[in-house]
Amino acid sequence: MPLYMDVHEIEGVTADDVARAHHADLGVQSRHGVSFHHYWVNEESGKVFCVCSAPSAEAAVQVHRESHGLVPGKVIEIDQDVHDAMMGRVGKNAADAVVSESDGKTALDNPVRMVMFTDIVDSTTFAQQMGDEAAMDLVEHHDMIVRDALKAHSGREVKHMGDGIMASFSSAVLAARCAARIHRDITVERAHPDFPSLRVRIGIAAGEPVMKQNDLFGCTVQLAARLCQFAAPGESAVSAGVADLCGGKGVQFQDRGDHTLKGFDRPQRVFTLA
Repeated sequence: MPLYMDVHEIEGVTADDVARAHHADLGVQSRHGVSFHHYWVNEESGKVFCVCSAPSAEAAVQVHRESHGLVPGKVIEIDQDVHDAMMGRVGKNAADAVVSESDGKTALDNPVRMVMFTDIVDSTTFAQQMGDEAAMDLVEHHDMIVRDALKAHSGREVKHMGDGIMASFSSAVLAARCAARIHRDITVERAHPDFPSLRVRIGIAAGEPVMKQNDLFGCTVQLAARLCQFAAPGESAVSAGVADLCGGKGVQFQDRGDHTLKGFDRPQRVFTLA
């Protein structure tokens, strides 16, 4: 059965409000062949994100309409693997709200996720000069370094891009530290005589868990990709949202100012990891 996420914008909503509404959904969902699984609540922005299995988006909406009348502004079909990557290392409480643990304390999970792209610099040129076998070896070493760093920093691989990896994080600090480790480990790897050409650029952007066409976070995916293209070899470029979320947590950035990135109408503030 397809998996859907619906998005509500409710000014002044509280976690208790959503828990009651979700309980009401569970009481009528079987009539429409729907099963609601869990939800995120962002009280500050007044947004709620509900995940369910349903025969159609309309069936999911009908459950909300019948149980409490809080109809979502949009409903998006999502991929199970992408959903699992978005969830990361989180759980849910007795009311099915998504929660995470920090410093030994469990609290409502922040629905913001970081999207990271890595890109092997000049991989096509390397393949033309050194041959496909050498190029594949280079990619495999990149993949090993990135995946080890993701594992160490609670990141989830979303998909392999051929000459890079797309990943997600629930923590901006962990995403930044992961990027720093990737660059550090690649610097070590470049000392090996077989891999002096291995260089990587990284882009990281922050966004809420909106999914479109089996990708994470809509335009946030595009922003992360453009930031990756903006970054110089050996550099990580991040969005203003990522830099803000890392504020006061010991991660240093250089403000690179506003830049016009392809696909975005307005200039985007860019920071690079120091």
